[in-house]
Parts: sequence; C-alpha cells; structure tokens
Amino acid sequence: MTDEAPLRRRDTPEPERDGRPHADSPDPTSGGPEPVPLTAPREGTPRPVESDDELAEVVARMAAGSGPVAVDAERASGYRYTQRAYLVQLRRAGAGTVLIDPLPLDDLRTLDAALAESEWVLHAASQDLACLAEIGMKPRRLFDTELAARLAGFERVGLAALTEQLLGFSLEKHHSAADWSTRPLPESWLTYAALDVELLTDLRDHLAAELDRQGKTAWAAEEFAALVASADRPPRVRPDPWRRTSGIHRVRGARAQSRVRALWYARDGVAARRDSAPGRVLPDSAIVAAAEADPKDERTLLAIAGFGGRSVRRLARVWLDALDEARALPDDALPVNQPVEGPPPPHRWAERDPVAAARLARCRAIVVATAESHNLPPENLISPDFVRRLAWSPPDEVTPQTVGDTLRGFGARNWQVTLLADQLAEALPAPAPTT
Repeated sequence: MTDEAPLRRRDTPEPERDGRPHADSPDPTSGGPEPVPLTAPREGTPRPVESDDELAEVVARMAAGSGPVAVDAERASGYRYTQRAYLVQLRRAGAGTVLIDPLPLDDLRTLDAALAESEWVLHAASQDLACLAEIGMKPRRLFDTELAARLAGFERVGLAALTEQLLGFSLEKHHSAADWSTRPLPESWLTYAALDVELLTDLRDHLAAELDRQGKTAWAAEEFAALVASADRPPRVRPDPWRRTSGIHRVRGARAQSRVRALWYARDGVAARRDSAPGRVLPDSAIVAAAEADPKDERTLLAIAGFGGRSVRRLARVWLDALDEARALPDDALPVNQPVEGPPPPHRWAERDPVAAARLARCRAIVVATAESHNLPPENLISPDFVRRLAWSPPDEVTPQTVGDTLRGFGARNWQVTLLADQLAEALPAPAPTT
C-alpha cells in the first residue's frame, strides 16, 4: 500500500463477497452514480524534464519518495519506424508526477538505479518494457494492472475501463494514438500523459486486494516475475517478415511472391532511413497490387492504387528497381515455402492427423472448464500455443510429471502446471472404447 492520499470517490461500491470481481459500473440510466471526469493531475501538469540537471533533481525526488512507482511510456507507433519511448511518465508518493523527454538525454540509468528497490506499477507492461529497457530502465519488481485484472476475471481490462469501474473516475483516451515524436508536445497531450499515471497505484491496491480475496496473489507474482525476466530480452526476429504483408494470400506463384519480397525490403530500407512507419511509406495493399500487376515503367506503376501520392511518386525509381531485381532472379533464388515449426493451423488438424485433432479437442475442453471454474480467461490460464504443441506431440510416456515438464519447457508457469497437468495427462490418451 502507498502512503499517498488516495484519489477515491466516496460512493465507490464495496466489492462483492461471492468470489467474483467488483460489479461493472452502474448504467447511468439505472440511477447509479456516474463516473467523475478526471481532467487535471492533482498538482497540475508538469513540464517535461529535458536536461541532465533537471533529471538529477527528479532522481533525488523519486529516491526520497515512498511506496510503488507508477510508470508509463508513450511511443509513436504507426508514425515512426522504431518503438522507442518519446515520453516517460512516473508518479510516486512524496515525489508527485514527473514527465521526462528522453530524446535530449543520454539515458535514464541514474533514475533506474534510484528505483532499483521499488515496485513498478505499469498497465500492459509488455508494451512498454522494451522501450524502457532501451533507455536504461528495467524493473526488478512490477505489478501489471492489466494482467492483474485479467487474472481476477474482469471483462474490461483497459486502463480507462478499470479506473472507471474500480475508482469511479473517467479518463479520456483520445490521445492514445497520437504521434508522440511531435515537438513541442501540446499541453493537452502532456495532461493526458500525466493522468495515465495519476491513479495507477490506487488501481494497483484495489486489484491486489481482489487477487488476494480470490487466492490468486501467488499466481500474479509468477506472472509478474516472468515479465521482469523478459524486460530487456531482444524481440524475436521473424524469418521472412515480408510474408506477413497484409493481403499476400492473393499473390499466386513464387515469381509474384518475389516481387512482394523485393518491394517489402525496399520499403523497409526507406522507412528505416526516414524513421517512418513502413505503412506510411507505402501501404501493404500497394505492394500486393504491384506484385500482381508487375509494372515495368513509371506510368504503369503510378496508375496502381497506392502509388499516386506525391511522396510515393518521388520514390518510383526505387520501386521499379526492386521489381526489376525480382524479375531478374533465377528460378532457384525465388521464395520457397519454409517448413513450419510446430503444429499446423488447428483447422487442418482433422485432415492431417484426426487422432491429434481429437486430443486437442479434449485438452481444450479441460482448459476451458478449468478457466471457468477459476474465473479467468482461458488464454491466461495457459497459452493456446502450449496446448496445441502438447496435443500435437505429447511426451512418449504421458504422466502428470511428463506433461508438467513439457509445459514448463514451453514456458508455462508453475501455477498453470499445478492446475492443469493432472487433467491434461488424463485427457491426452484416447479414451478406452465403450463396450
């Protein structure tokens, strides 16, 4: 718990005592209290920290604070090529709210060191941990309010929804998709960013109490520890990322697919040089259309939907060169379908291996029933991919121990194995025929 005066409504209903999470916020038409709009931070909107001297003062303030520290970061997804942090927000009892512009600073390692012993409170931590690690910040302990809400069985787990439901305040989210690389940042955006951490520790306390009431505190601790362990892990590099081009399923033949590949990598190079989101350089739909049409001159290329914009037209030679390179490839350099690691898509199991398909159906039924009995989503009880891999290639000797070891090898947590290993070990073998 924190020692900061909590910002709570007096009419917030008490939690129910029947094992379920708090009820949804009352419908305004039912006569219940409406959420109070939260429009300004308690101490006003701070100016972003932009210098080493200002950062040193913030480090001292945060070190002198107490209790958990609320942390958030704003990126420019959809606008920039990288996923770097363009603003970092923190709030701690005794220190207030701080906004930090990481662009003019080398890194935030001194701040990280000051918070080394503190619990960090984040919402949807997996979205921010990588960009925070990039500037030298990595939690040693954390509490993820979104994940906690999932484990507690809440249907709506967005920050605004939870703040409204549990604390009785409404947050506006209209700047969530803004271009946070903009400088200077508008005052309204800074207020929005500050409010994102205004209530995080209050929300953490409510959710921690709910998890404790449901007997799920230890489960959450395992999940949070796994997030901490992965905080600075580099993202997995996908083989042949061009194959994820939206609409590529319409492109038939290896030669046409080579044109998708060539245009994808040409676009990626331009996007990286410009630090612009690839889709803003050239949309996927244009890549697919050009791969199908195979234009050989600028006039034909620019007639294709998606190539008419001024910035795209200026790069016409780049796109035509990529298509020329694909056209000149020998047959043995064309794309080939790579063998898929792991099980095939579930919709193909029945034709590929009906016995495995039946195993998967039995395992899924176990997962769904167990999740319902413990009031949490099936995908948070166990990763669907783990279940598919187990059903496709079960251990040679099926026992609770071997099933548990297999699941742990995939990355399942101990609490998940404890709940599922015995039942899955019973479900994997084909049932004995009835007489």
